[in-house]
Amino acid sequence: MSRAVHKFGGSSLSSANRYHAVANIILSQASEGDVIVVSAAGKTTDILVKLWQSYQQQDQQALSDVLALLEQHQSELIQELLVAPFQQSVLSALAGELADISEQINTAQLQEAQLLAHGELWSARLLAHYLKQLDANARAFDARQLLTLADGQLQHETNKQACAQLGLTQYNVVTGFIAADEAGNTVTLGRNGSDYSATLLARYIDAQSVSIWTDTQGVFSTDPRKVKRAIRYGKICRAQANLLARLGNPVLHAKTLTPLKDSTIKLVVRSSFDSSSAATEIVTEGLAKQKRFITNLDNYDLLKVADLHEGEVGELSRVIQHALHHFDHGDDTFLLVPAQYSNQISALLTGRSNLVESNVSGLAIVCEQGAGHTLAAQAKAILAENNVTLRFVSPHDEYCILLCEQQLDTDRLTILHDQLVSVSQELAVIVAGLGNVGAVFIEQLEKQLLRLNQLLPVKLVGLVRSQHMLFNPSGLNPENWTDTWQSQAVPFISKELLNHLSELDYEHKVVIDITASESFSQLYPQFVDAGCHLICANKYAGTAELNWYQALQENLKLRNLQWRYNTSVGAGLPINFALNDLLNSGDKVERLTGVFSGTLSWLCAHYDGSQPFSELVMQAKEMGYSEPDPREDLSGRDVQRKLLILARELGLTLDLDDIELSPLMPQALIDGDWDFFIDNLVLLDEYVSKLAAQAAAQNKVLRYAAELELNADKLVAKVGLKPVDKDDALATLKPGDNIFVINSQWYQDNPLVIQGPGAGKEVTAAGIHSDLYWLSKSLAK
Repeated sequence: MSRAVHKFGGSSLSSANRYHAVANIILSQASEGDVIVVSAAGKTTDILVKLWQSYQQQDQQALSDVLALLEQHQSELIQELLVAPFQQSVLSALAGELADISEQINTAQLQEAQLLAHGELWSARLLAHYLKQLDANARAFDARQLLTLADGQLQHETNKQACAQLGLTQYNVVTGFIAADEAGNTVTLGRNGSDYSATLLARYIDAQSVSIWTDTQGVFSTDPRKVKRAIRYGKICRAQANLLARLGNPVLHAKTLTPLKDSTIKLVVRSSFDSSSAATEIVTEGLAKQKRFITNLDNYDLLKVADLHEGEVGELSRVIQHALHHFDHGDDTFLLVPAQYSNQISALLTGRSNLVESNVSGLAIVCEQGAGHTLAAQAKAILAENNVTLRFVSPHDEYCILLCEQQLDTDRLTILHDQLVSVSQELAVIVAGLGNVGAVFIEQLEKQLLRLNQLLPVKLVGLVRSQHMLFNPSGLNPENWTDTWQSQAVPFISKELLNHLSELDYEHKVVIDITASESFSQLYPQFVDAGCHLICANKYAGTAELNWYQALQENLKLRNLQWRYNTSVGAGLPINFALNDLLNSGDKVERLTGVFSGTLSWLCAHYDGSQPFSELVMQAKEMGYSEPDPREDLSGRDVQRKLLILARELGLTLDLDDIELSPLMPQALIDGDWDFFIDNLVLLDEYVSKLAAQAAAQNKVLRYAAELELNADKLVAKVGLKPVDKDDALATLKPGDNIFVINSQWYQDNPLVIQGPGAGKEVTAAGIHSDLYWLSKSLAK
């Protein structure tokens, strides 16, 4: 039976709502037999530490206040989450434990480790009872019954045997952070001890994976709170993870990784605040390429150490419960120590250390093998340009350390990240839809890659058709893709496609949808969850039901991903670019009209009454100007969708049915099937000729137009046949062209007009390449 360990930190359990969310994650993503490791809820540990400090200071008023705060916080959680009889049972247990604490205070028998253990005990008990209340089989465990240390060393064989009591038919909710010595006394596992508990337990129960659920969406190239364009990595190799941990990465910790050494257990860092988001996997060597990271170093001391013994750094780290990094520089050995532990470390080294730099800050850059010396020189030059004086620089093959007097601010970190980390990014391209436009797109891609690769490396890694797909994470050659397709394509299964996307070890991924498939567009939210940007000529997602569309846009924004869809309207014409530029420049679009269908443009331009309209329709069908079933064009739905896409681009919250639609055929032909349509083309001819005659009587001609007017008191959105003056831009349009006429505050009397081919495989493919170029350019900034 495969088992997993899931660890939830204090921020994940900080309120009743967070307990709800964690329970939902457990019930949806864990299984009976799994181990759930929990930290103390919210700020509970901080409050317990405050209680201990008040006890040491014999501050009776503070003791009373902190105890009251503890009782209030825990009682509120219990009352919000549990109902009778669970609530009464847990409240009674809490009252007894608080009474015991008060008694220990009064008799001067309070012990720090035993006191701090209550936070995790309360979390485990409450979560287990809440899961039971949800009809799940759950049991809380005190880790002091599972994890034993002797002389500070874990008793692995004893612990493995003790963990056999973690049942296979229940959710095992275990306290993190705490263990026991051989006498049964409480000991704590130190800073980030709950993460350590999780990986220890995973090793003891032979779990397949450990998920560390946090308040961040995985591991980033640098602190995303400080650098907006920080990259979330999908995979990190263990060697780099260990190095990051020793250098103080806030998400990864050296102790956490230690139990996984020489095992196949997968470590995953995930967000409990967004459980559907992509995660970061810590994988064995060879399963992930080496990445670049910038880690802040704030308030450190640098010690030069003589005769450092093997294993001594690990022992020092254990004593202060904080990871330490040592390195050779020249002929000397140095130890990088958080300033608050410097005196303690110096005392433990018994005269073998000298303080070289005191209370310095700076950064470490972790990189691919062999790049450390170059990056150190580049970083040194960048910091000099930004008025940062360095006190110490130590380059190594796979990382470098740069120390200075001041902490680096967001602006300087962003510059370093943009110039040193972003340049190492790659973009993986997956193309869906290999018909006329898709084939031309790939044909054009061979030359376009020469241009794109000047911005950042771009690789075609996946091709998808309705029935088959082809993936190669190392890259496909656009020049001979058809041969590779014939020999290596496998059946298309959406779940397998999503697995491939999640497994891709690239900093950036983009799915380019050149299909006309509504079902494929419905996968967009899952593509975004897999960390993919989107480029599409497909109109369905842009015109989907408003709540779905807005949720997709919000998800993209949350993950800092882009969705570019300029070719969904006007093929290669830059209508979306123009509207965005107007809005970004402070202008306000008041009216948008035009001919948005190349097929209907061709039909209306050629119709002069000299031949029946139906003959033109059949001619367009034979020439490939229309859809195989021309009724799809004549229905006007395509134009209606295009107008909705542009309306939403302007910020309007419309649905498809909010746009008035008048098809270019009578209702009887709409309701009938294809045979009825063919047998009754005379109805189409009569319908069009009548409207054309009415237009001619006004000295006008018919055009199938879209109209959007944004008045203060009224919104007009409609598509249909419209009589226009013969000298109107819509009337003089070249057959097959599209035209967009924009009236705005700045273009009122003389509108902005965009005109050109609205269809064609070459121009549409070129428009998709334009979207890919602008995506690449923005990612390379």
